[in-house]
Amino acid sequence: MAYTKKARVFGRPSNQRRALIRSLARSLVLHETIETTEAKAKELRPFVERLVTYAKTNTLASRRLAEAKLQDPAAVKKLFSAIGPRYADRKGGYTRVVKRTKRGTNDARKLAYIAFV
Repeated sequence: MAYTKKARVFGRPSNQRRALIRSLARSLVLHETIETTEAKAKELRPFVERLVTYAKTNTLASRRLAEAKLQDPAAVKKLFSAIGPRYADRKGGYTRVVKRTKRGTNDARKLAYIAFV
């Protein structure tokens, strides 16, 4: 029996979920480390790793694919000029998720940092 792959929903419709992941990816590319919830960081990791793989090849087609995913020219420029060449000889695993303590006061969600290795 074929089972469907289930991604995290975050209590949002699909267009808002896509915008959330895109926004987190843009922030990660520009700042190189961000703090978010653990679930969002784990969901963001494959999205960003695919973008870095695009940036390693540095062709027009890969630049257009990254632009379609990020929709931010400044982030794409940094991705292809600084981040892509940094991982040219690495085969994968460009990001790291470091768990933090709980938030504590009102919602107690697990927090994490996601950063480039």
